[in-house]
Amino acid sequence: MKKYILSLDQGTTSSRAILFDHEMNIRGIQQKEFTQIYPKEAWVEHDPMEIISSQFTVMTDLINKTGIKLQEIAAIGITNQRETTILWDKNTGQPVYNAIVWQCRRTSGIVDSLKNDGFGDYITKTTGLIPDAYFSGTKIKWILDNVEGLRQRAKNGEILFGTVDSWLIWKLSGGQSHVTDYTNASRTMIFDIHKLDWDDKLLDILDIPRIMLPQVKPSGSIFAYANINDVKIPITGNAGDQQAALFGQCCFDKGDVKCTYGTGCFLLMNTGEQAVKSANGLLTTIAASIEGKTNLQYALEGAVFTGGAVIQWLRDEMHIITDSADSEYFAGKVNDTGGVYLVPAFTGLGAPYWDMYARGCIIGITRGTKRAHIIRAAQESIAYQVMDLLKAMETDLANNGSGIKMKELKVDGGASKDKFLMQFQADVCQSSIIRPVVRETTALGAACLAGITVGFWKDINEVKSRWQRDMEFNPQMDNEKRGKLVAGWHKAVNRSLSWAE
Repeated sequence: MKKYILSLDQGTTSSRAILFDHEMNIRGIQQKEFTQIYPKEAWVEHDPMEIISSQFTVMTDLINKTGIKLQEIAAIGITNQRETTILWDKNTGQPVYNAIVWQCRRTSGIVDSLKNDGFGDYITKTTGLIPDAYFSGTKIKWILDNVEGLRQRAKNGEILFGTVDSWLIWKLSGGQSHVTDYTNASRTMIFDIHKLDWDDKLLDILDIPRIMLPQVKPSGSIFAYANINDVKIPITGNAGDQQAALFGQCCFDKGDVKCTYGTGCFLLMNTGEQAVKSANGLLTTIAASIEGKTNLQYALEGAVFTGGAVIQWLRDEMHIITDSADSEYFAGKVNDTGGVYLVPAFTGLGAPYWDMYARGCIIGITRGTKRAHIIRAAQESIAYQVMDLLKAMETDLANNGSGIKMKELKVDGGASKDKFLMQFQADVCQSSIIRPVVRETTALGAACLAGITVGFWKDINEVKSRWQRDMEFNPQMDNEKRGKLVAGWHKAVNRSLSWAE
C-alpha cells in the first residue's frame, strides 16, 4: 500500500508539495507563491498564516489532482526556508507578529552591540556562525523587545518560537508537537553545534526564555503525525532547505559539494564528522543525519543572499523582462555585458564579505548600454558570488590541514536550468558543474530523510544508486579573459560595501 513519500517544501517566495515514488521519480508537484512584505527599507516579513494556508493548499491540491489515497503515503518530509522566525501563542496557535524573514536587516544594530560587547568570538566558536542579522536569535529578541508584554508571556510558557519547520509541524500535528531538527537549530545563533543543545549563555545575552524553544532531533526522526482528513501520516524527515539539498544530491561523503540556486545561492560541503572552522567568512553548520542510521556530520557553508532574486527583481520591480526564463534568452543576445557589473547587495552581502550595510549597485554604464547588457550582468552576478564562495572554501581547505579535498560541484534549484548561467559558472570557477536529472533536490532530500527513516528506502546506498546525472558543464574560457572579468567584479563589489552604514 505504501507507494509514495510526500515532500513539503516551504520556500522564501512559494510553498510547494511534491510527490515521489519508490524510484525517486516526481509523480506530482503543486506550487503557490505568497506575499512578500516590506514594511521598511531592508525589512522583510511573511504572514505566518499565509505560509500555512499556502502549504495546506498545495498539499491538498496535489493529493486531489494525483488521485492518490492518503493511505498510500508512507511518510512526510519537510524542508523550509531557514532562519525565518515565527513566534506564536501556545494556546490559540495564532502568531503574535509577522514572520521575520532571513533576509531582513532590522536587527543589524543588535548584532553590532553583540560584537561591540565582545561576544563575536564566543558566538562563532559555539554556533559555527558569524554574528549577523541573517540568523534567528536576534530576530527572536527583536520581537520580544517590541511586542508589549510578550517576554513575560514567553517566560510563563505561553509563547513558542520556531523556524518555519516547527510552525508547519505544530500546525500539521494539531499543536501536539513543538520540535525542530539539528540543521534548523544550527541556524539560530543560539544553538551549540558541538553539544547539540541550546546555549544558556547566548539565551541569557539575548534574554530569550529557554521554555519557548522547540525540542531538537536528528533530521531523520519521528517528529509528529500529521492528521489529514482523519488519516495519520508520520512526519519523519525534517531539514533546512540547504542541508536537505545536500542530502538530496547524495553528498554523503566529506569533500562532496553542492550549490543550490534559489532566491539566494547556497554552497555547502560535507566535512564528515569534523566541524571545520573557516578563516574566510564561511559558516560551520550541521548536515542532515538519520537517527540510528547515519552519524552526525558537519558542513561548511557559504551564503549568497540575492541569487535568483535578482532575476525576480528585473521582472517585478524593473519590468525589463516579463518572465524569469527570458533572462537566459537576453543574456545570449550580447557577447558580454559591455563592461557593466551588477552587484545585487539588496539586503547586504553574505560570505565571504559579511557586510550588513552593503547595498546594490549597477556600475560601468555607458551611453551604449542596452537592456540585454544589464540582464546579462544580473545573470553573471549570480555566478560571481558563487565563485567567491568556492574560492573561500578552497582556501580554507588548503590552510587548515583538514585533509579534505573538494570534488566536482553539483548544482540544483530553479536557476540551474539556465544553460548560460551554468556554463558561465563553470568558466569563472574553473570547475566541472554537474546537474542531476531531478533538480528538485531540496524536496528530494526531505523525502529521502523521511523515506529511509520509515524503511521506504533501505539506506543511503539505495538512494545513491537512484541518483542520475543530467548534464555536465566544463570550463571553456581562457585564463586571461577570466582574470579580467573577475577583477572587474571585485572592483564593483568594493563600490557597494558599507554603503548604508
